[in-house]
Amino acid sequence: MKRRLVITTEIISPYRIPVFNVLAEHPDVDLHVIFMAETDPGMRRWKIYKEEIRFSYEVLPHWRRRVAGYNVLLNRGMASALERAQPDVIVCGGYGYLASWQVLGWARRHRRPVFLWSESNQQDQRRGMPHVEMLKRRFIRECSGFVVPGKSAAAYVATFSVPRERIFVAPNAVDNALFAQQASVARSRAAELRRQFGLPERYFLCVGRLVFSKGVFDLLDAYSQLAPDLRRAAGLLFVGDGVEQPILEARAAAIHPGTIQFAGFAHREQLAVYYALAEALVFPTHTDPWGLVVNEAMACGIPIVATDAGGCVVDLVQDGWNGYVVPTSAPEKLAEALAKIATSLELNISMGAHSAQRIEQNSPQACAAGFVAAMDSVRAKAA
Repeated sequence: MKRRLVITTEIISPYRIPVFNVLAEHPDVDLHVIFMAETDPGMRRWKIYKEEIRFSYEVLPHWRRRVAGYNVLLNRGMASALERAQPDVIVCGGYGYLASWQVLGWARRHRRPVFLWSESNQQDQRRGMPHVEMLKRRFIRECSGFVVPGKSAAAYVATFSVPRERIFVAPNAVDNALFAQQASVARSRAAELRRQFGLPERYFLCVGRLVFSKGVFDLLDAYSQLAPDLRRAAGLLFVGDGVEQPILEARAAAIHPGTIQFAGFAHREQLAVYYALAEALVFPTHTDPWGLVVNEAMACGIPIVATDAGGCVVDLVQDGWNGYVVPTSAPEKLAEALAKIATSLELNISMGAHSAQRIEQNSPQACAAGFVAAMDSVRAKAA
């Protein structure tokens, strides 16, 4: 007999759609997703691929503002939406919205289990504010269990004295097959696409918001530390935008020799081209709950150079095997890693192949299986 699973989450993220589609196809799951908003135009410019959605969903009425640096999102109708959906199990994406607490209140009144879907980890710089930590602990006490994307998040949840049997891993995933197929096409048209996109013959790639916390200035410093011959041979490409882009561009203009380009924000259709033709993806972040650009790049079969602050790194990047892991805020170590990849074609090829091999474990099917395992735990307990 199918069980009604309701997932509440912030926005219609393109990388979640494949996971929810797989989950909706599971023979034991009757899925309904409640989104608090379609998108967040102040933070992300993602397309909403509604034509790809094959699961039941709704978007709540909402009001969003940035207040003193915080993202405030208020909703109407969460309790009514849950009444209509009548879930057997609820997975709540985060605790930082008023609607999440409304989910918790509804579940308590109706005696329905709630799982917190959390990506937080011990490296996340957004942690540590006393009032936030107090609210978090209160929310966690009310939950039946926890769904996490990987090892870092599982270890963090365990610090709240949560038994391991109540933590379920649903590996963060993208549509690996789509990115791999698009990357293969891009490589078959490499010369044409380099001209079309204005790309250097060789380049290191950074994809994400151009803000200090993402380590983009560390990457620029690392590139400037490469030997002049290496900078002549391989450029640096930033894909994304952000408030600190003008400062980054000004500093980049002072680096000679070398080619540093800013491609701006790119939608999914373009990303595989950037990944497929790059020497490696560089993920120099200071703080990141996960980092799905790493999944995407690995699906495209390229090496990863990442700092140890990204939540995904312990799960996805094995130092010396499919890339390199370096300390956060250490441009000299970042430069060493880039130089190793740039000077060995054989190493680049083997690391890229290892990335493609490893990312198969983080598939939409594996992620969906984690949600099902959480639901099964409730059934087992009831029995």
